[in-house]
Amino acid sequence: QVIKYTLDPVWKPFTVPLVSLCDGDVEKLIKVMCYDYDSDGGHDFIGELQTSVARMCEAQDSFPLELECINPKKQKKKKNYKNSGIIIVKSCKITRDFSFLDYILGGCQLMFTVGIDFTASNGNPRDPSSLHYINPMGTNEYLSAIWAVGQIIQDYDSDKMFPALGFGAQLPPDWKVSHEFAINFNPTNPFCSGVEGIVQAYSACLPHIRFYGPTNFSPIINHVARFAAQATQQEAASQYFILLIITDGVISDMDETRHAVVQASKLPMSIIIVGVGNADFAAMEFLDGDSRVLRSYTGEEAVRDIVQFVPFRDFRNAPKETLAKAVLAELPQQVVQYFKHQNLPPINSEPA
Repeated sequence: QVIKYTLDPVWKPFTVPLVSLCDGDVEKLIKVMCYDYDSDGGHDFIGELQTSVARMCEAQDSFPLELECINPKKQKKKKNYKNSGIIIVKSCKITRDFSFLDYILGGCQLMFTVGIDFTASNGNPRDPSSLHYINPMGTNEYLSAIWAVGQIIQDYDSDKMFPALGFGAQLPPDWKVSHEFAINFNPTNPFCSGVEGIVQAYSACLPHIRFYGPTNFSPIINHVARFAAQATQQEAASQYFILLIITDGVISDMDETRHAVVQASKLPMSIIIVGVGNADFAAMEFLDGDSRVLRSYTGEEAVRDIVQFVPFRDFRNAPKETLAKAVLAELPQQVVQYFKHQNLPPINSEPA
């Protein structure tokens, strides 16, 4: 950091990996050099000092460490030379940064829920042009997305029981529209056993429901958020929720969905949206806050980016691993970011 127009600069705190600073050896000598900045790049050398991490760690807010900044040339020339200034270390701490793997090995479970779009825009599942039509190979884009993501995530959940929910369909016997129904038609136990269980429940429910609309995302996001909110009461890095929404189209309840995502960003939760078919997915790109911070209609900003959107069409002719990689690319850092933000170490972590 360059601080201009002062002879008494106060530098901002910064972090540097211990490995790159001193090869992890806190006794190793480190040379600190101080220069006077010149805009043309010809910075003037002021002086240098040698210290170690162990020595700097002695510094605390009430007991700063004062180190003399020495210019060896001036020291040689002048007899009564003392120093070219004092560098004061106000505070130095070693903190441990945990990785995604640390949390998983510490016992954190990834709780996986699937939300499937059964709106009329998908087309009649008996018609080969429908996105829900299961072809002679036994697959369609919905199934491909479930397999690609589910097969990886299921290894991070010990009981492999996953709720699978549908939205945008009329259900028997009274044909009311539902935006969060269990696709196994068991509202008290919407869990399917493994990815195979999700696929079986999905295939079995298709003939029994009527595709309808609108395409409302917020009920399913809020459904998973309720469970994620309960998990926060444990005050431990024990559970993280992932909602995979597979959809063919434009969101009808965009304001409510934005609000739901902003609220969910405070919870141990991430949302993956896979867009199937050839619709205009501009709204999905908007939810995926990579380019700007997502705001609720109330103006509240998302605490962190928790939505990853991937259009399936970009991967139609690619190996299925590439879809899974794109879909799950941001998840590890989202998990770490959440627990770090909450100051929660992995459950079984060694103290730093």
